[in-house]
Amino acid sequence: MDTMTLHRSAADGDTALPRATARQAGPTAPSRIQRLWRGNEEDPSWARPALLGLLFATALFYFYDLTANGYANSFYSAAVQAGSKSWEALFYGSSDAGNSITVDKPPASLWIMALSVRVFGLNSFAILMPEVLMGVGTVGVVHATVRRHFGAAAGLIGGLVMALTPVAVLMFRFNNPDALLVLLMALGAWATLKSIDKGSPKWFAIVGVLIGLGFLTKALQVLLVVPAFGLAYLLFANTTLRRRIVGALLGTAAMVLSAGWWVAIVELVPASMRPYIGGSQDNSFLSVTFGYNGLGRISGNETGSVGGGNGWGTPGLARMFSSSIGGQISWLIPSAFILLAVGLFLRGRAPRTDSRRAAYVVWGGWLLATMLTFSLMAGIFHEYYTVALAPAIAAVVGMGAGEAWENRARPIGSITLATATAAAAAWSFVLLTRTDWQNWLRITVLVLGLASALLLLVVTQLQRRFVPVVIAGALVAALAGPAAYSIQTVGTGHTGSIVTAGPSTGRGGFGGGVPGGGPGGGGTPPGMTQGGTGAAANGGAGTTQGGLGTTPGTGTGTTGAPQGGMGGLLDASTPTTEVVSALSADASSYRWVAAAIGSQNAAGLQLGTGLPVMAIGGFNGSDPSPTLAQFQAYVAAGEIHYFAASGGQGGGRGGAMGGSGNASEISTWVAANFTSVTIGSSTFYDLTQPLSATTATGTTTQTT
Repeated sequence: MDTMTLHRSAADGDTALPRATARQAGPTAPSRIQRLWRGNEEDPSWARPALLGLLFATALFYFYDLTANGYANSFYSAAVQAGSKSWEALFYGSSDAGNSITVDKPPASLWIMALSVRVFGLNSFAILMPEVLMGVGTVGVVHATVRRHFGAAAGLIGGLVMALTPVAVLMFRFNNPDALLVLLMALGAWATLKSIDKGSPKWFAIVGVLIGLGFLTKALQVLLVVPAFGLAYLLFANTTLRRRIVGALLGTAAMVLSAGWWVAIVELVPASMRPYIGGSQDNSFLSVTFGYNGLGRISGNETGSVGGGNGWGTPGLARMFSSSIGGQISWLIPSAFILLAVGLFLRGRAPRTDSRRAAYVVWGGWLLATMLTFSLMAGIFHEYYTVALAPAIAAVVGMGAGEAWENRARPIGSITLATATAAAAAWSFVLLTRTDWQNWLRITVLVLGLASALLLLVVTQLQRRFVPVVIAGALVAALAGPAAYSIQTVGTGHTGSIVTAGPSTGRGGFGGGVPGGGPGGGGTPPGMTQGGTGAAANGGAGTTQGGLGTTPGTGTGTTGAPQGGMGGLLDASTPTTEVVSALSADASSYRWVAAAIGSQNAAGLQLGTGLPVMAIGGFNGSDPSPTLAQFQAYVAAGEIHYFAASGGQGGGRGGAMGGSGNASEISTWVAANFTSVTIGSSTFYDLTQPLSATTATGTTTQTT
């Protein structure tokens, strides 16, 4: 149809045909799926498909054989189970639905897992699925934040490094609070850079909200990123100094409010109307936050702890590169520092509002502050804490590599690329040499890395078709080591309170202070017994600790409740069917079907029965909860059915680092006044069967 015909048809009022024809003649608008697949128009055509492929592969990798981890850390799984049964337990983060005591962390991560269990039921997959999704989300956030200012290739490198960091692979398949903490910190970095670009106080308030939620996840640890975020906003935000100061104040207020509402409720509710705050010696959340879980971790003065000092590894600047920690996180730390230094140098004369320099300060400041704190802290330190470094390392490597590549025609660019590649390969060789595992890999990594580094020095002189081969060689050399560790981690089940990624280096557990650590368990500090052996603990709990009440193969012993590593401190054991049946009988008549010293001992019984079990003394058995008088009142009221024999465990832990001896007093009182019963191979005391009539009233008269 010619133009004249179109005009004539329109004049005659017949507009349908011309309009339809015009639509056919114009370009077809891309569908929503096409836009999702294509991504931003300014990105290369491969960028969005590569990102989607990375996220999909990460999800498959993280989900693989996820349930091999079982209940992972039973300490938190028991609290998740409690939260799925009781809204009060969910809100406070109680260890049991009877609300006797909370875990020793804020409850935000438990909220998400407990809601999942409410939907999908109590099982390993329902507990761990949210952690995997947090991991995939973190990879996506790192990618998006790096891509925004450094391009699609840099973002893809950052996301890939994040996905293959061994300790990240471990913790995004585990139920500790660290998965949510890392996601929130990464989102905080993303929001900080967005607020800097926009010069927006409102966006910096969002940063404050994310940090506040991070506080409700793992208390003060989230504050390690605050100096870098705040400094970058005050220095580089694209607005006036006045608005920058207002934004900083607004962000601080948002942080306090988003965390403080829950803290205020916990502190204002009378102690008699809420569970005891686990980890504290005075039933105060503020006390445990600034003491045991706060400044005590820095100074080593942690009241109620059962270890410390050299048991957690020797503090020092080399700690992140040590035998037990190096393979968890340090693979690319040398390269990250090289790329960070060069990146800051290259942006030295940029305008104040330069986005790339701001990104280096945000991510580099995160890396430096967190690494220095972890390296020098004298208190409790576990290898898996280093997952908090993973996003910063990944982002710095992606940004620095991207900027160095843009400057590859200049000596500073090519030398930086070569040096970073050689450093990654050489350090991977050292880390792989520390294990008697896949010995061929370290030689391959070293040779490939050095060869790629030499070629990167002359990369602009190579024929174009060889350049992708050199880039691929450098990436493989840098990531083969952590990828191998990550594959080994996914192929191994991990349970307990202290877990490590990758193969054994012969050291592990408590900061590398004790030989014998390995995948999934780590080691034990001096004087304690590795769980399930039934061997005597020299200077530990004071008696043989086995896995009484456990299924075959999980441990044996002569007395005691289910025991895991370190005499039941580090892991829970699975109760036998006889124990489950006995504790489940007439369970509705009791607030707690049993009580056990230590949270892991209680957790094993609770997860096995699905019923509330009181954790006397909290995680370490050293919290003053309950007191002997309170416990006697519970017994007199008929609220507890059984007491799991502890074999003197309470006496071994009570008073540790100044902690309470209540657990020992309770254990002694129960043994002297109630009938012991053997259930399967386990010893319990039936608290409904006193040895004398006076015991039932709560008197402390000992009758034999």
